[in-house]
Amino acid sequence: MEDITHRTVRVNGINMHVAEKGEGPTILFLHGFPELWYTWRHQIHAFAALGYHCIAPDLRGYGDTDAPPSPTSYTCFHVVGDLVALIDSMGGEAVYLVAHDWGAMIGWYLCMFRPEKVKAYGCISVPFRPRHPKMKPVETMRAFFGEDYYMCRFQEVGVMEDEIKRCETAELLKKILTDKTPGPPCLPKSDPFGLKALNGPLPLPEWLSEDDIKYNVDMFNKTGFTGALNYYRALDLNWELTAAWTGAQVKVPVIYVVGDEDMVYTTPGLKEYVHGGGFKKDVPLLQDIVVMEGVGHFLNQEKPQESTTIIHDFIKKF
Repeated sequence: MEDITHRTVRVNGINMHVAEKGEGPTILFLHGFPELWYTWRHQIHAFAALGYHCIAPDLRGYGDTDAPPSPTSYTCFHVVGDLVALIDSMGGEAVYLVAHDWGAMIGWYLCMFRPEKVKAYGCISVPFRPRHPKMKPVETMRAFFGEDYYMCRFQEVGVMEDEIKRCETAELLKKILTDKTPGPPCLPKSDPFGLKALNGPLPLPEWLSEDDIKYNVDMFNKTGFTGALNYYRALDLNWELTAAWTGAQVKVPVIYVVGDEDMVYTTPGLKEYVHGGGFKKDVPLLQDIVVMEGVGHFLNQEKPQESTTIIHDFIKKF
């Protein structure tokens, strides 16, 4: 990681840490939960070698970027505001966008609010989901998936933080990063992350090293998880604030890439939306859907070369 440079940028009232490498057209990489800029380490090197300027921030609440304490500071408008300011700090030209998990959700908002800032969007794992005009997200998820559904369990400030503190951070992150249990993901109060049932430390797959885990563990042990969890706590507030975008389409060229063992993809209703015409209706410039066989949620880390090739073959058209 030595030749990746790091700096702090003042954006939207906070200090944002970014990692970057390369020269050329800019690719903005957005990480998810519970990750950091580091999740894009393979793509940063690969795309820089292909002639791109790669920039990967720690999103607000994560890593070396500021973490406002209140969940109300983590709405889609706050985070998109951070990214627009970051893009403008580089001259304001439209960027290629590559995003995963929560980063992908923020990516959809960026494309919807400021499409002129995005040349093309490589979306990993989380497709666009239209705003329901009558049902708030948390009550909807609770009705469909129950109280133990992970997004519902994350809502009360301090509760999940206390449960996480009772876990070994390294084992927690290993479990989350390597789990391929079909969705929807639920966290029973007796053993939310399934760590009590383990006989010894979790083995690492070949695509994840002890050094990778250590980087993330050191950072989350320093910052805690509140900032990361606050994104989930702003879900209903996002719903309230985006009423004016009910029925809005995303009109940016998009490729959607997902693993067939991703718990998002295996959550009931997702495949029907993605493949049944709803996704294309909401995102009319959707160019392609790529389902990678035998791959889980963190496909950018699990299959870095393959995912890089798929994204590059797409963005080089624009």
